Amino acid sequence: MGSSSEPSLLGLGGRSNRDFSLKEAWGKNQFNNCFPASLAFYMHRENLEPVYLTLGEDFEVRHGKVSVAEVFGMNPSSENLFFGFESQFTPYHPMVVGRLPRADLVTMDISGGGGRCLRDVEIKLTALPDSSTVERPDSGQSSEIVVRPDTIVYAALSMAKLFEGRRKELSELLGSERYEGVDWRSSEDVRPLVPDLANDLDRVLGSEVGRQSPLMMQPVWKTVGKTLALHEQCFDIFVWSDFALTRLFWIGRKVRRGSK
Repeated sequence: MGSSSEPSLLGLGGRSNRDFSLKEAWGKNQFNNCFPASLAFYMHRENLEPVYLTLGEDFEVRHGKVSVAEVFGMNPSSENLFFGFESQFTPYHPMVVGRLPRADLVTMDISGGGGRCLRDVEIKLTALPDSSTVERPDSGQSSEIVVRPDTIVYAALSMAKLFEGRRKELSELLGSERYEGVDWRSSEDVRPLVPDLANDLDRVLGSEVGRQSPLMMQPVWKTVGKTLALHEQCFDIFVWSDFALTRLFWIGRKVRRGSK
């Protein structure tokens, strides 16, 4: 992990594509991705598990726990684990026409001199409390979260991967025949279809709810009110599954599995 004299973050020294000897590695654009990965490594070392947000069969978000090894796809202490920040998750290339966006973090297994992709992880470092809840007691405080369009792309690709080789089944779940001739670039065409799309999406999710996987890591950085002082309970990590993430932006009708 490099000598103690080399600047680094816990768990990342010599195992990532970041050069922590450079000033920009400690700026907002890079630090916001690297610090959460290091925090996850620390939690693993201390036998602490992040909170895992998943989608239940009733389409409600459930709270549980998940190991950091599951989030990264490998034991975080393994010397074969490599952290590729702002990298492409190449297993998705065959499903994309055009450019595959970069994920915030791609974990890789470099055993045998290779570089096998393990997980694509979106990272959203959030500050707690936000401006609208700062005056409330701790139990009423909340944080803002901004989800970039590329995160939605990776959520969709993660779901599509589950149906690899099962295109006909996916088409039936989506009721694709209803959407023939739709111009998906036209808001006038798409807007009336939103209720049906929500219902169809839930039907797809409901059919595979047991196969959802970690996608977005949301570390929380808690301060004392508006000050820069860290709260006594200052850090934690919430991990959203690819399915649970849909509840942030898509409120669909609850449907039964297999219903049309």
